[in-house]
Amino acid sequence: MQMTQAQKPVRATPLQVAKAVFWSFLGIRKGAEYEKDAASLTPAQVIVAGIIGAIILVLSLVMLVRFITG
Repeated sequence: MQMTQAQKPVRATPLQVAKAVFWSFLGIRKGAEYEKDAASLTPAQVIVAGIIGAIILVLSLVMLVRFITG
């Protein structure tokens, strides 16, 4: 008998990680999409993308406030 190896889950691309973090920031996720992301995202990818997303959000808000009040 020949044993087959379990396939490793495919790692998500940076674009897929950014998309998952963006939708998570908005709080809008489909159940099937969440399951797919949970299988392909690593915690390190999510943490790094979350930090980058938070920095972009804060800088965007600061720039918007400066534009409006300036």
